[in-house]
Amino acid sequence: MKAPSFTQWFAQLPDLNQPQRLQTLAALHPAAGLDQVVALIGQIGAAKRQCPRCACERYYRHGQANGLQRYRCRECRRSFNDLSGTPLARLRLRDKWLDYLAAMLDSKPVRAAAKQVHVHRNTAFRWRHRFLERVKHDRPRYLSGVVEADEMFMLESQKGARKLERAPRKRGGRASRRGISRELDCILVARDRSGQTIDALAGRGALTVAQLERHLLPKLDRQALLVSDANASYRAFSRKHGIAHEAVNLHAGERVRRGSASAIHVQNVNAYHQRLREWLARFHGVASRYLPNYLGWRWALDGGRITSAEQLLRIAIRVIHR
Repeated sequence: MKAPSFTQWFAQLPDLNQPQRLQTLAALHPAAGLDQVVALIGQIGAAKRQCPRCACERYYRHGQANGLQRYRCRECRRSFNDLSGTPLARLRLRDKWLDYLAAMLDSKPVRAAAKQVHVHRNTAFRWRHRFLERVKHDRPRYLSGVVEADEMFMLESQKGARKLERAPRKRGGRASRRGISRELDCILVARDRSGQTIDALAGRGALTVAQLERHLLPKLDRQALLVSDANASYRAFSRKHGIAHEAVNLHAGERVRRGSASAIHVQNVNAYHQRLREWLARFHGVASRYLPNYLGWRWALDGGRITSAEQLLRIAIRVIHR
């Protein structure tokens, strides 16, 4: 629209009645959402823009495609945009991304989110795990001070798999064997008293020292005090790496014990377990292979750490760059 025509149209806006104003806003909403997403992508990409193929930071503008500025690398001569090489590359309907991320902040199940944003449920499912692919890695670098660690177990699920490794069972079924077995997924959660949290899908069955070395050791400040239950794996892990360790015997009814500097307990991490279980219940079963994504999603929401769709999009894009 040319400038004089736009000025004339804009001057008539106050004369619109309420239904007409609502209709105008509804028509402008997708375009406004797309412009906002494109502006955010460009702003985030400008912080550290580089070629996704060779990591060269020397480039020049090379036209536009699908609403995004493209660039050409001066080193390898490949063209790219700010989403190239990321889980968000080639995703369509960008005008609906912020609305969908808002539905994720509300922890909407796939079908409810799809209905709210007016996309197919398969699209909603694909978007969920594309956005969470990088969000799950947005974790604290270290846990320090008093660090509580404990594991929780969930029945292994092959939901959505084309071929099962075991006999099928009904949703909400039970393990065939009592106690901790290879039929259960082991989720390790460690949390310090400031609320910083890491978690990991450690494997199946009982927790081992090797799993603690893989998932906890790189994130644990060597001056930290590790507090756990009476699981022998924590004791062996602490002795092997010279980490201060205290244990509470939950089976003997011990919940809290006074230490030299602070209370010895695992109530914070157990409370996190409870919140995680209650939150996962709304999805009516989560496949084991997707559990790491859901753990990252829950950490993003815990304590109101992520409060806006724009913030969630920034995390999804920002951590992609090498």
